[in-house]
Amino acid sequence: MIDSWTAIVLVPLAVVLAPLLATLVGRVVRVPLVVFEIGLGILIGPAVLGWAPVDGFTADLADLGVAMLFFLAGTEIDFRQINGRPLRRSIAGWLLAVVLTVAIGVVAAPDPVAGVYLGVALTSTALGALIPLLRDAGELRTRFGTAVVAVGAVGEFGPLIAISVFLSGRNPGKAAIVLLAFVAVTALAIAMAAKGTHLRVHRLITATLHTSGQFAVRLVILVLAVLAGLSLALGLDMLLGAFAAGVLMRLVLRNATPADAESVESKLEGLGFGLLVPIFFVHTGMTFDLTALLGDGRALVLLPVFVLVMLVIRGGSGLLSAPKGAARTDRAALALLTATGLPIIIAVTGIGVERGELTGSLAASLVGAGIISVLLFPLLGLLAHARAPVTDEAATGPAPADIDRSNDPEG
Repeated sequence: MIDSWTAIVLVPLAVVLAPLLATLVGRVVRVPLVVFEIGLGILIGPAVLGWAPVDGFTADLADLGVAMLFFLAGTEIDFRQINGRPLRRSIAGWLLAVVLTVAIGVVAAPDPVAGVYLGVALTSTALGALIPLLRDAGELRTRFGTAVVAVGAVGEFGPLIAISVFLSGRNPGKAAIVLLAFVAVTALAIAMAAKGTHLRVHRLITATLHTSGQFAVRLVILVLAVLAGLSLALGLDMLLGAFAAGVLMRLVLRNATPADAESVESKLEGLGFGLLVPIFFVHTGMTFDLTALLGDGRALVLLPVFVLVMLVIRGGSGLLSAPKGAARTDRAALALLTATGLPIIIAVTGIGVERGELTGSLAASLVGAGIISVLLFPLLGLLAHARAPVTDEAATGPAPADIDRSNDPEG
């Protein structure tokens, strides 16, 4: 019999093997790292070899991993950079995609409730998975990267709000009131973080940065735990609190010295992308219900349909956020990256299956579509962007026309 301790060994082994395989395959074609993490999880999990059973320990680590993924995504969002045209168009595009996808879901799903699950899941964007790719490609602060971050921020935050209001199990009116209470508390914390320079905090960060104290990392974990815990206490999705915690910590640390800020960022990325986040993706592969998917012909047929819906509707909505003067290749790249979704899909389908409002096979079909999107869309998107004209203004950096200067005395 396979004992549960094997997961303690095999999951870290998969985490280590994934970047090795990505580097090896990368000599021929650049494949996102998460593809190997998910693939290895499927291989060692119950669906294939059955070597690593799914247990509470790995599930808890995976929960921490997805929380850290959304936290790190929140730390990368500079609202001063995406404010104005990119953010407005991203919101409009996401709302349009939600209306269209929910309408399709209500018609195609067995019942209207399942249709809402489909609509929310298929309109997400995996910003946390895209940010490392953009950073590695040197695109995070370009105009193209700004557009991706804008659609990604809305594509993560919007579905989280929809989950909290419509999929919380409460009356939507009461759920909206609870959500507003959470937003009020978070907004107050963000306002306090944005006010002042926090010199005492930064002095303590500097003093413990290279000691066993590690105050900055401990502070981050505390803020993440408090906001994630608050969201759970209010009956909201934990990821909403994790995302808000990332935004909050960006403000707290923005006045740190460049050297300290870089060091703290490196430590957080080491904790997140070096341990917790890959465990989440490996666990995603381990829990992927391949048997249910293969045993349901309708779910198999729906899988490519879901991929197409993500590309056409969610990806198409991202075109509204394309920078002015963007080349066709950059527009295609933006659509592909916008359509990349997985973490929200996992969260939504998990809620649906737990409540008996989604069948296991339909959930597996949705997750399978998300896995395919992560496998193909970023790869094709970055290849398309690489073919864009070098002189294209959309690829060279932020332009004054796209920046909101409403609070700029010189604007």
